[in-house]
Amino acid sequence: MKSCGYDFRLFVFELNYLSTKFVFCTFKKQNNMKQLFLSVLIVATSMVTYAQSSLKLPALSPTAKISQDFSVSSIEISYSRPSMRGRKIFGDLVPYGKVWRTGANSATKIKIGEDMEIAGQKIKAGEYALYTIPDKDSWRIILNTGTGNWGTDGYSKENDIARFTVKPGKLDEDVQTFTINITDITFNTCKIEMVWERTKVVLPVVANNSEVVESNIDKALNHPPTVPYFQAASYYYETNQKTDLASSYVNKALEQDPKAFYIWYLKARIEKRLGHNDEAIAAAKKSMEMAKGSAFENDYINNNTKIIDEINNSTRHKQSND
Repeated sequence: MKSCGYDFRLFVFELNYLSTKFVFCTFKKQNNMKQLFLSVLIVATSMVTYAQSSLKLPALSPTAKISQDFSVSSIEISYSRPSMRGRKIFGDLVPYGKVWRTGANSATKIKIGEDMEIAGQKIKAGEYALYTIPDKDSWRIILNTGTGNWGTDGYSKENDIARFTVKPGKLDEDVQTFTINITDITFNTCKIEMVWERTKVVLPVVANNSEVVESNIDKALNHPPTVPYFQAASYYYETNQKTDLASSYVNKALEQDPKAFYIWYLKARIEKRLGHNDEAIAAAKKSMEMAKGSAFENDYINNNTKIIDEINNSTRHKQSND
């Protein structure tokens, strides 16, 4: 195309949400062309920087990041969240039987901080792209190494590190925006839930962390001066393991801080589990005494009173049977 004796070349720059087209005139002579091309690059870079810094518009599929402490590490998920906006989703917008990016825009990414089992398969610590293949009665879940992919562009089955099948559940009401949650967290289990429209998919996660936790406790207890006896006693009590050892550790924790009402409360629960009723009642009363004047006074009075009442009721019931 020619105008005023000069050749024209179309340079198109998409400035995020601005779809503005800039047309630049290029000279026939090579030297002029090089000079003008450098000018174009400078102008384009300036315009992109200006557009990004000065204009923020709502996104149709905003990005979200989940970072959840779990086991002795964490699970992190990065994804974009499309909404229904009056559309039918599964079987239409998201076709059955085809690889889906599990969200919008770039591939959804999941990062696990330690070796875990997801839906029964052992997965090494690391970051993966999370793809899915939805079907009406089953979903295939895919973990893939293509974390830099834009959606399914660049996806290759050869890069899959795990595939597993789960059964989707049905919801009573529509969930308008695609949502991923991490729920039902325990010491070594949790669930990754994906919900959209009236579909819910749950991935059970297990961290086989007993050896790691044991190792961490052993290292911490054998490296004074800060020995976490209270944390160790709490872990053994909450997981119902090694209660005798928990009792020993809680006593050592009280030697470190004899005025800590929360440690006396833990001691009361441990002694009650061991059947040491007198020691449990004494510890509960001590916890209430130490809690007086604190912001938690009422909570610890109620909790310790419950322990004492349960022991007394159990004792009366046993005596009546005798």
